[in-house]
Amino acid sequence: MGFWTLFQVASMPTVQVIIVSLVGALMATQRFNLLSTVTRGSLNKIVFVAFTPSLVFACLAETVTFQDMISWWFMPVNIAITFLCGGILGWIAVKMVKPQPHIEGLVIAMCSTGNLGNILLLIIPAICTQKGSPFGEHDACKVSGLSYSSFSMALGCFFIWTYAYQLIRNSAVKLNAMKAAEDLLKKPNKDLDSNEKSQLLHNDGQSSSIKVDPENPTLVYQQLASKEEKRFSKSRLIETLNKLLEELLAPPTIGAIVGFIFGAVPWLKKLLIGDDAPLRVIQDSITLLGDGTLPCITLILGGNLIQGLRNASIGPLTITAIIIVRYLFLPAIGVGVIKAAGALGLLPPDPLFSFVLLLQFTVPPAMNISTMTQLFDVGQEECSVLTMWTYIIGAFALTGWSTVFMAILT
Repeated sequence: MGFWTLFQVASMPTVQVIIVSLVGALMATQRFNLLSTVTRGSLNKIVFVAFTPSLVFACLAETVTFQDMISWWFMPVNIAITFLCGGILGWIAVKMVKPQPHIEGLVIAMCSTGNLGNILLLIIPAICTQKGSPFGEHDACKVSGLSYSSFSMALGCFFIWTYAYQLIRNSAVKLNAMKAAEDLLKKPNKDLDSNEKSQLLHNDGQSSSIKVDPENPTLVYQQLASKEEKRFSKSRLIETLNKLLEELLAPPTIGAIVGFIFGAVPWLKKLLIGDDAPLRVIQDSITLLGDGTLPCITLILGGNLIQGLRNASIGPLTITAIIIVRYLFLPAIGVGVIKAAGALGLLPPDPLFSFVLLLQFTVPPAMNISTMTQLFDVGQEECSVLTMWTYIIGAFALTGWSTVFMAILT
């Protein structure tokens, strides 16, 4: 497969995302006003509750079996490595570029959380059907590729809706603390003794107090965050368990769990999957719902982009840092990981499986991050700008690294 052919295959999914995002941006302009803030929020909740769980369930139930889950055991390990390395590199990037506190979690999420489903579902079958594909017969390659991609999507769903979800929620907490600090500085308590630079604010008769220094708002924010940390320290274990349960019960995660069950249990699978399945209409309906996931997320992303280009507080250094982490450091780490795993005999003999594992280190950030920022009302504009740039660069990065990966595997 020539370089330019591979370029067309690898860049097509990201070009599609950019085109649909531009449609969403046009719909959000004042001229059309079809994607207002309220409309985007409502549509985002529908994606979260109905579309994403349906997509994950439909892909898993149809293409993944119990034997596949056992033989592909290294894939969850590989995804965990991508999140671990991306999270560490993202943390380093945050310390170096020092973005605003409420988008630190967004930066780390962008560095660690790749698009482990939609992009692979588009790229892998396209590569399989290209003339001269190094992964064997077209039809067999496409079936295997869809299975690998669906399994990757489901596993990624678990990681995204636990790890990245927590990062974005923490960002929302920081943003709320910052707003509380600003309100504290603007409206000091007049009933308390004060001087020119500080006041003591008593919270509901409690003995704890916060020093309000108009010249140092960061100190106020730190005190509020510290106070909030102490307030929850006594019940940290219980709260952590409650949060974990809440995240595991998120609709996309439930969709993945149920999809695993139906894919692994043959008699359940026969109820839904196949031309003679008695409940095939249910699977068809779920698939129809799932097909709306990517277009809706991308339209919301484009709608956020209009406001983000005007109001986003994101600097070029932050954008550059994320691009370097996602498209330089992580793919290089991936090559080392997969080469080592192959040498130790941890991977199936199918080179397409290794290719999918390598792409998991190289894909652009997950679009579900946009859904999370919308849910928690934090960093939507910044997320749109970051997604735009990472997907534009991703069209070229995926092409170059795909060429390298195929050369390594063949």
